[in-house]
Amino acid sequence: METQAALFFKKTYIFTLLCFLCFVGNQQTIKASNIILNDTIGFNSYRGIVVEGNTKKPLEFASLNVNGTNISTVSNSKGAFLLKVPKKYKNENVTISFLGYTSKVMNLSDFNEEETIIRLETYIEELTEISITVKDAPTLMREVLKRRTQNYSSDNLVMTAFYREAIKKRKTYVSLSEAIILLNKKPYASERSDILQLHKSRKSTDYKKLDTVALKHRGGAHSTVHLDIMKNPEMLLTQDTFKNYKFTFDTSTKIDDRVIYVVNFKPYRGAEDVFFYGKLYIDAQSLALVSAKFELDLSDISKAKRFFIIKKPQKADVTPVLAKYQVDYRKQGETWYHTYSRIELGFKINWDKKLFNSTYYSTMELAITDWDKISDPKVVKSKDRLKPSVVMTDEASGFSDPEFWGEYNLIEPEKPIENAINKIKKQLKKI
Repeated sequence: METQAALFFKKTYIFTLLCFLCFVGNQQTIKASNIILNDTIGFNSYRGIVVEGNTKKPLEFASLNVNGTNISTVSNSKGAFLLKVPKKYKNENVTISFLGYTSKVMNLSDFNEEETIIRLETYIEELTEISITVKDAPTLMREVLKRRTQNYSSDNLVMTAFYREAIKKRKTYVSLSEAIILLNKKPYASERSDILQLHKSRKSTDYKKLDTVALKHRGGAHSTVHLDIMKNPEMLLTQDTFKNYKFTFDTSTKIDDRVIYVVNFKPYRGAEDVFFYGKLYIDAQSLALVSAKFELDLSDISKAKRFFIIKKPQKADVTPVLAKYQVDYRKQGETWYHTYSRIELGFKINWDKKLFNSTYYSTMELAITDWDKISDPKVVKSKDRLKPSVVMTDEASGFSDPEFWGEYNLIEPEKPIENAINKIKKQLKKI
């Protein structure tokens, strides 16, 4: 029987293949661009920032959904967002939500032309005394699994998703890839894998030093799609899970006026091939998983190295320093849909006979921005599929088309990425 680690490697492609490339000589700095030009003909663009009401602290990965449609986006790690909406929906309402905060509904006509600041307030009511209808956390999780095909989509879907893959050397971006992915989502009761098609993509990589280390993600966008643990329960929620993990209740919270149970999980001491700990957020009414946030346990570095490192140079020691995962779902009608995934990885590289080490951080995130049900799914030819073995940075083209994204929703870039945009623009003009 395959171990949990083997299943991860075989089915999810979440882990990182480290490819080490050497370049002779200095090269011009070329970084990523994410220029968005508004098409004023078919859609309107709305910018803003979502913040905590009292402290004004930005709320990262808050959800914005256009009511009556499947159109949505998320705020970035600084709380900023860009929402593109077809003009026919210009009078619709938008629901802004975040776990533990009171959701806000705004009409699109109330958004400012330049930037809208949206303040969400924390729940004042005491939630610790909410009655839990199941006797213990493991029983709750078994019921979540039991209702999986009931709570999640039973339709074939074509989802439009924005994908970003970024690599930083310390605080500086050295590689950035972005893409629009068409995701052929199979019913949750089906064992067939989801199919990805690369619709649009662009990338830039900067190699500034002689011994630059390039991290290439095996699977890329597939990693974030397979992080849908309700479609792929073998990742984290199988019957073996209950033998290896301890589940306990935490303080309940709310989202969209719904009570959310919070369940902590961590490995039992001595459990083999069990690596994760974190929190699961369960809708109290439907018992559907709303969100999962978990990390790889790095307390045993030797074990973590064996788990992560596939290939490395003989003269380098590679140590994982960060591995965080997040997946979110949204309810539309009576059905729950996968809407967001994020993977953050960090590695420290120590080279023999070198005084200083290098630390690289990599982020992969995918936001489902729209979807349609299809009654008669078309067969996607093998040559048209985005394969897990494909490295996104090798497939994507350069950042040269200023009107690249058109009306597609995406995750608003952060300031460091915007600074990189300005540099690539200058380089493109020279070229």
